[in-house]
Amino acid sequence: MSVSIVGWAHTPFGKHSEETVESLVVRVVREALDHAGLAAEDIDEVYLGHFNAGFSKQDFTASLVFQASDGFRFKPATRVENACATGSAAVHQGIKSIEAKRARSVLVVGVEQMTTTPAFEIGQNLLKASYLPEDGDTPGGFAGVFGRIADSYYQRHGDQSEALALIAAKNHKNGVGNPYAQIRKDLGYDFCRTESDKNPLVAGPLKRTDCSLVSDGAAAVVLMDGDAATEMRRAVRFRATAHVQDFLPISKRDIIRFEGCTEAWRQALSRAELTLGDLSFVETHDCFTIAELIEYEAMGLTPAGQGARAIKEGWTQPDGRLPVNLSGGLKAKGHPVGATGVSMHVLTAMQLCDEAGAIQAKDAQFGGIFNMGGVAVANYVSILERVK
Repeated sequence: MSVSIVGWAHTPFGKHSEETVESLVVRVVREALDHAGLAAEDIDEVYLGHFNAGFSKQDFTASLVFQASDGFRFKPATRVENACATGSAAVHQGIKSIEAKRARSVLVVGVEQMTTTPAFEIGQNLLKASYLPEDGDTPGGFAGVFGRIADSYYQRHGDQSEALALIAAKNHKNGVGNPYAQIRKDLGYDFCRTESDKNPLVAGPLKRTDCSLVSDGAAAVVLMDGDAATEMRRAVRFRATAHVQDFLPISKRDIIRFEGCTEAWRQALSRAELTLGDLSFVETHDCFTIAELIEYEAMGLTPAGQGARAIKEGWTQPDGRLPVNLSGGLKAKGHPVGATGVSMHVLTAMQLCDEAGAIQAKDAQFGGIFNMGGVAVANYVSILERVK
């Protein structure tokens, strides 16, 4: 592929009641352009990832990017949405524009403001990422859907409470070193494993520490074609990408297999001419700890039903054979839906440029990203490599 990330920006994720969708967008746009050493006039096209689904009254948001600079006026700008994979969908659209030679430089922004919405409405908004004829009355909303998935996995492969607590503890420990993370506290295995007033059951066997956070935040990347990228301060190249869409109804799939995730990884690794073992680390979509466990299997790290081995034997720890979610993942970093996929690309680029600080992977050469929308419905994989 001939597209590279040449600059980025990222707000801390968390509760930002003093911000708006517009102010978050403007902030990361200006910071990303400055980081890349470019002006708005240098950008050929803009993509904004914004899920919304009721979180923001302002539902026509593509041109909010233009509030950062009058230099964007009359450039094409498009809002992209694909549930929780909205951010990666926007990134992949930007790549397509460059590969089609319709643009040489593309700005991609992801944003969401969720915390100003009442709790009940948050649950209803997120549930819209499921198949409502089947799941619309699920107790606990989207967490309830994944609670059912966890129950099904337990029935087939046995109780996984220990493995899920280890995943949660790993990601919270990793998040301590990430300045953008919403929760920067090492909660420890015992807290994550034990049901308590501070860690109650939420849905099925899933406790609060098994669920990602309600968050506000934004992230942005500047993409550039290969020839131009070589002249920039830094460049992280897309070695390969893949997007696989699956059926929306859970009833049409074996829901504990995440087959779309498997196919997306297969395609991306094949195009990259790499194996999973060649990757230095992976950022994967841990909206719930059961999702990360199943994704170990779906990406090919372990056989089906044996995902617990990867966490129990330390494979996915920072010093393991394939570190997973060095950023803290959605679990600790937060999950402002439209921003999540762009955030994953920012954190991966930082790793590959040795700019990740306390969460830096040693000698990182290749980084993998898996971002999904719904229950493994929209499946996006990116494989990035360091150029300069």
